[in-house]
Amino acid sequence: MSGAVPGRVALIGGGPGPLDLLTVRALRLLRAADVVIADRLGPAAEIRAELRPDALLVDVGKRPGHHPVPQERISALLVEHALAGRAVVRLKGGDPFVLGRGGEEVLACRAAGIEVEVVPGISSSLAVPQAAGIPVTHRGTSAGVHVVSGHDAAGPHGPSPATLAALADDSITTVVLMGVRTLPALVAAARAHGVPGERPVAIVENGHTPLQRTTRTTLERAVRAAEEAQVRSPAVIVIGEVARPGLLGEEPPALDARVLTAAPSGSSPTPLAPPMESAGSAAPTARPPVAGPGA
Repeated sequence: MSGAVPGRVALIGGGPGPLDLLTVRALRLLRAADVVIADRLGPAAEIRAELRPDALLVDVGKRPGHHPVPQERISALLVEHALAGRAVVRLKGGDPFVLGRGGEEVLACRAAGIEVEVVPGISSSLAVPQAAGIPVTHRGTSAGVHVVSGHDAAGPHGPSPATLAALADDSITTVVLMGVRTLPALVAAARAHGVPGERPVAIVENGHTPLQRTTRTTLERAVRAAEEAQVRSPAVIVIGEVARPGLLGEEPPALDARVLTAAPSGSSPTPLAPPMESAGSAAPTARPPVAGPGA
């Protein structure tokens, strides 16, 4: 669309999954979007009914060991659609700036002269433990929290000094995202660093969904417990005294499997575009940029 007025991009944090944990601003921008480029996690499955019937929904979701759309291509899609004059939403699980590579996407948009807004989301590092009845901080138990990617344990030198220090400090909670595959390496490094084997551990799978499940164990038994329970991603690992069973009483049940939203009357399902959909193919007619928060 040569000569089109550039659109804009909004990086939206989708939260841990349920649609009703989105912010009001995020939902407003989604409903106004021409193009939504969505991750696997977050409320992507529920969001279609909230979009305009002519909106394009592009799936760029990553799965463990399977990244069909490289990060560079995701950033390029944002720029291509915005340069064509479209209002683009990048829907990410959790919060865009908490291990979500949102900063890279901001840089790509700004380098292309595209206006970009970041809308915070509820990070799974906080929300998923909460869904299992685990506060990441608790007076008299934990005064701070260290959030780290599981990839931190997978490098040639093992976990960073900051992660090892957090694990060794019984007043700090360590929350590990994307850490199911690297749990054995993390546990081995922690034990070699002198972290007590009885340190409580909780592994929360599919937090805030009807499939939520929590495995309670200790650091020295964590690998075996995860294997016995056949733990699978997505899961959040909590290491620290706050993961001790019974800290806040009985563990809450998983969510009911209820449909929280319905498609607007008379609307048709939003088509799911292939991952490599480009701005040069069929797409919605360009619209003015989405209004800012003060509109």
